[in-house]
Amino acid sequence: MYLSLVGWMLVSCSQENVAPGDGTQKIGKISETANATATQDGNRAMGNPSSAGTSYSNYLIDKAQYSMSYNSYRGTPNWVSWHLSSAWLGSTPRQDDFRADNSLPSNFYRVTPSDYTGSGFDRGHNCPSADRTLTVTDNSATFLMSNMIPQAPTNNQQTWANLENYCRKLVSEGNELYVIMGSYGTGGTGSAGYKTTLAGGKVTVPNRIWKVIVVLPVGTSDVSRVTSSTRVIAVDTPNSTSISTSWGTYRTTVDAIESKTGYNILSNVSSTVQSVIESKVDSGPTS
Repeated sequence: MYLSLVGWMLVSCSQENVAPGDGTQKIGKISETANATATQDGNRAMGNPSSAGTSYSNYLIDKAQYSMSYNSYRGTPNWVSWHLSSAWLGSTPRQDDFRADNSLPSNFYRVTPSDYTGSGFDRGHNCPSADRTLTVTDNSATFLMSNMIPQAPTNNQQTWANLENYCRKLVSEGNELYVIMGSYGTGGTGSAGYKTTLAGGKVTVPNRIWKVIVVLPVGTSDVSRVTSSTRVIAVDTPNSTSISTSWGTYRTTVDAIESKTGYNILSNVSSTVQSVIESKVDSGPTS
């Protein structure tokens, strides 16, 4: 019994907590002995797609859980970038504490949950709640309204949910992902019809919603491990209730999204590698 107790204590003590990663560098420790190399890495490791800084229309925000370019004129992010590995995942339940982001500059309009009420559009997460379940703090951060866009219910609850679930499946198979999501254009069709803005013009309804996913086996020095054979999934969907529930229908190239947005989405990846992986349409599994 004594030896069994000592063995149990050693196993228990081998697990370490992980501190949240910031927007620019790799930090954190092993999350669990079952996946000894999974860490929380920098959310902007793949780059700063719009060269976001201090502009009101392209304002850089680095939170522990994700990074973004925020557009105060649209009341939504231009893009949100985050790292996803098993080190970010745990058993924390969904907090559902939608709220204004009071960390935004005081002269920005701070979108509230009620700005979406009765609009026919969901408060659609960019960085998903289920991608940040290690701690209550991590999960709660995904419910800030700065992380939301007005998203058509079918798009959010079916098409996009299926893609998010597939991303977490890839993680369960031993991968880590870098995900960049954004939106562009004006005007979408929700359950209450077509709208261009909400909240008296303070929140713009996007016309298109896109996502780029870089898939890597768990490891270190992630940017340098992106090669011409790395799987990159690019998806561009209409913001509409009349949409296929199969996200694979909307696969495109990173180049095509960049031409629509003007961004350099994987700006930290070597230009030689970018020229190859950004011109491909993914043909891998979708579930």
